[in-house]
Amino acid sequence: MGVPGRFSRERAENERFDRALGTAAQRPGDEFADELALVGELRELGAAGAPDPPTRARIRAEIEGRLGNPLPRRRRRPRVAELVAAGIVVLLGLAGLTLLLSRDALPGDTLYQLKRAGEATALGLTFDQAGKAGKHLEFAADRLAELARLSDASPTVYQSVLTDFGSHVQAGTREITALATQRSDEPRLAELASWAQAESRQLAIEQARAPAAAQKDFAGAHGLLAQVRERTTALGSRLSCYLITTGRTDELGLLPATGPCTPQPEPSGGPALGSLAPVPLAPRTSAAPAPTAPAKPDLAVTSPPAPSTGSVPSRPPHSAVPPPITAPTSPRIPAPATTRPPVVSIPPLLPGLPPIVIG
Repeated sequence: MGVPGRFSRERAENERFDRALGTAAQRPGDEFADELALVGELRELGAAGAPDPPTRARIRAEIEGRLGNPLPRRRRRPRVAELVAAGIVVLLGLAGLTLLLSRDALPGDTLYQLKRAGEATALGLTFDQAGKAGKHLEFAADRLAELARLSDASPTVYQSVLTDFGSHVQAGTREITALATQRSDEPRLAELASWAQAESRQLAIEQARAPAAAQKDFAGAHGLLAQVRERTTALGSRLSCYLITTGRTDELGLLPATGPCTPQPEPSGGPALGSLAPVPLAPRTSAAPAPTAPAKPDLAVTSPPAPSTGSVPSRPPHSAVPPPITAPTSPRIPAPATTRPPVVSIPPLLPGLPPIVIG
């Protein structure tokens, strides 16, 4: 029963000490004078012993280290190989973007030479003979499409475009005629003739809009397409002949033969040589001996008799059947001379960089 009273007395004493601590503690004869003096000294000691900011930072770092917080890692510097790879990726990206933008470039534009370099690279990376021929004809058609988009161009520009057109036509014709004569592919020659006819009509349309100074170059291009049609017609008419070409070449490829068309002989063993009668073979189960060759009257020694096993038929007389005459089964076409792939040179993409050479 006395506990609540003791707690109330202690509470009252604490409140009185707090009031004395909050008011002026220098009153003489106060019952809390000693305690107040100790509190004042502690306050002065606490203000004088406060650590400076560097000390606080050091203490904080030690505490964080003991708590196990990871220290911040140092940033890793990129290696030289990574920088080089990144540079190559950037250059390839710029090159691809530049080639994409140069597709619609016309003669005289800044990106036109880069467009031509891209075409040369595509030809150098095409190893199939038929595919390379198709690309040559495609680029030749692009030159005529560029002429259709030119306006007020100089005769020099027309001459440059038509010269490139003729180079692609000649290269494509050489590849196609070589393939067609090797494989007796008449549809391929007919397709080339149709292409030349269509391009000739397109060339006539562009010639009507061209200046008078460029008419001579257009006439040369027309003559070249006419030669292509004549060459395909001549080679196509001799695909069934024994001699298709002369073995000589010009700017359009193989030259057709001009002599009489001798048909190709039938293969050996075909109907043309079917007069050879087959020799019947004796059955394997027969045990009859083979007939012996007759002895010549002017010789004293007779030939020995054949073995009695008799499974081999008699050989026919020497003068019964003439020896067969072999004939070639395919036209003799001279193999075209092998040429080394062209050297492709791409101009520098950025100032200060060396050009890229392939080949």
